[in-house]
Formats: sequence, C-alpha cells, structure tokens
Amino acid sequence: MFAKSKRRALARNIIIMAALTSGLAACGERAEMQMGAGAAGAAEDEFERGAHQGRMLREGDFALEITVFETGVPPEFRVYPTLDDRPLDPAQVRLTMAVSRLGGQVDRFVFVPQQDFLRAQSVLVEPHSFDVSATVEYDGQRYDWEYANYEGRTTIAREVADAAGVVVETAGPAEIAETINLAGRVELLPEGRAEIRAWYPGRIVEMTKIIGDTVRRGETVARVEASDSLQIYAIPAPFAGVVVERYASVGGLADAQPLYVIMDPTQLHAEFFLFPQDVERVQVGQSIAIRGVSGDARFESTIEVVLSRADATMPIRIAHVEIPAGDDRWWPGMGIEGMVTVATEQVPLAVRTLALQRFRDFTVVYARFGDTYEVRMLELGRRTPEWTEVLGGLEPGTPYVTDNAFLIRADVEKSGAVHDH
Repeated sequence: MFAKSKRRALARNIIIMAALTSGLAACGERAEMQMGAGAAGAAEDEFERGAHQGRMLREGDFALEITVFETGVPPEFRVYPTLDDRPLDPAQVRLTMAVSRLGGQVDRFVFVPQQDFLRAQSVLVEPHSFDVSATVEYDGQRYDWEYANYEGRTTIAREVADAAGVVVETAGPAEIAETINLAGRVELLPEGRAEIRAWYPGRIVEMTKIIGDTVRRGETVARVEASDSLQIYAIPAPFAGVVVERYASVGGLADAQPLYVIMDPTQLHAEFFLFPQDVERVQVGQSIAIRGVSGDARFESTIEVVLSRADATMPIRIAHVEIPAGDDRWWPGMGIEGMVTVATEQVPLAVRTLALQRFRDFTVVYARFGDTYEVRMLELGRRTPEWTEVLGGLEPGTPYVTDNAFLIRADVEKSGAVHDH
C-alpha cells in the first residue's frame, strides 16, 4: 500500500512539474509576442534602424529617427528628422512625445533643437519599457505615430505563478534594523560544573559511575572508608548531570584529588567577543539572534551582561547571553555567531531583501500588474537580511514579487526582454 502511495505521489509531482514548465513556457511565448518592436535578442531586427541605430518612423517623405542617448549623461531622447532621407533642420520641426507605463504612469517630453537633432528636456527614467506616442508638426502637416518598446517584462498566468510558489507583497514602510555580527562560543556556567571529592581521607571501596554516565541529584557516586574511623561513608552527587571526568578507582586512596567531575549540560551560556569598534554600540538588553556555525541550531535572546576580560592587556569585552535550558543542540566549546540589533529606524519605503534580483547592471524587483511582471530599477539604502530600504525607482503601494522572484527573472531572460531602442 505504501509503495503504491509513493508511486502515485511521484506521478502527481511529475504532472505538476510538467504543467508548470509548459505553463511558464507558454507564458514566455506570449511575453515574446508582446515584446513587439522593443524586444532585443531576436533573430533579426523587428523595426527599421536609421543612421544612428535608432528606430525609424516614416510617413511619405518625412521621417524621424528615435534614439535614446545615454553616453556620459542620464538617458534622454534624441530625435533626428529627415526629408527624403536627408537631414532636416530640427528648428523646423515641433515634436512632443509621451510614454505610457504599466500602472498608469505617463511621462511627457518636450523637445528643443540642438545641432542636427531634437533633444528631450527631461530624463527618460528606467526601465525603458513603455508604449510611445509621438506627435510632429512640420510644414503645416501633422504626423502621429505609436509604437511599443518593452524590456524586463513578461506575462505569466496567475494560476501558473501561484502553482510555482511566486509570492507577491506590497511595497511600503518597514522597520530597518542596524545590526553587528559577533563571533563567540558556548561556555558552561560555573554552577554547572562540580568536582566531587572525598570528605575525609581514606580507601575507596566503591565507584558507581564511569565517564558518560548520568547522575541524579543526591545519588551515591562513591563510598570511602575513612582512615581515622574506619567507617564507610557515601558521597552523593551535588546536582543532576553527566560524568565528564573520573580520576580514581576502587582500592585507591581518596585525598585532595577529585574522584569525579560532573557537568550539568543545561547550565550553559553564550559568550561573544566585543572588539573596540563594537564595545560602545553593544549594550545590555539589546536583542541578539544566535546560530551555530554548523547545523541549524538557532534562537533569539537578549544580552544579559557585558564584562571586561580578566586579562587587562586584551582590549576585548565579553557579552553574555543565556541559552535556553534543556536545548541539547548546544554544548560547551561550540562555535556560534550572533547578530545584535543596535538600532532600529522606520523607513517610508522598503522591500524584502530576498526579492532583489539582478537585471543588466541594476538591482531590481519585479513589479506585478495583473498577470504582467516588469523590472523596477532601484536606488537602495540600508540593507538587512530581512529588509532593504528603497530610495528611488519604486512607487509605494506597488505589488512586487518576494518569494521565487528568480522564476520571473528566468522567464524575462528567456523571452529576450532586454535593453534596446
């Protein structure tokens, strides 16, 4: 029965993966068709290019070459008018353009003549993904053109994206935590270690424990015959714990040397080393996230006390943190790392750090508009493992992909939705 269930589960997983693959592929094909004239990476140019490698718009003998110039300056439209394929004095041409973006934003551009071209008076912000309308007046004639120029955009059906684990959140304010990373180790508290000695010198007649044995509080761990009275007395364990060392055997003499060393593994704390650059910023009461350098052991706590080392020649202080009792994932000498929150600040706009992706030379998130996803190039501020402050490039309230954003990036790259004009 179990084998049949496993086979059915495996078959179901194969069907789901096949559906996701075909669904994303189909969406990628729709995205490629939607890329229209703006898609680069196609087998051949989908529009006529002019002498400046821009897009040609023609009507009769009159034509415009639309270029985006971004060498040494912020991106700007530069438009070259021609008549019968010969350069035309730009002062004779009146041009206005508008670009419409996802989300309803419309940017309008006014042009002035400069040398042999018309230059837009405002910057063309990223991404260069929009629908363009151009209106020209020349020699008493009016010309109207429209075209699409898309990049960093793809369309994926909502049910396919949901099945692939694509998660979307809304960009807005967040609390950014400033943190400091510390290295340390787990140490046994002084009260968690005991040396068990004979109360009076004499001959050892019984040793009940070996290294690794557990003991209960009050349990007899040895018996000794006192040398002066020849009476046998029992030696109990002072607390519950584990035998970690044994120094004697039956028939031996008990004197000042310990018989056993026992340890209570629940009496642990974490010690973190504070170097001079961190001392002033790490304070008692601050929250700290602790993890083992190997494995998945982790917990959150607060700093209990900060002390100087006994060795005055070492410019290091020690921050102490209590480790929860009964958690056997921690042991003395274990290497650990701590992330201390030293300050927090509310910022007006932030995104999840896991949402950040690379697109060309930019750090981006993928904004969602219906079933369409498109890059948003970000100007970033402070960053933590959870949140990254956004200084520009994204409007508050914009839905953006957090979990599995790399799937959107892969579909954009597959569709060839890269930079071109």
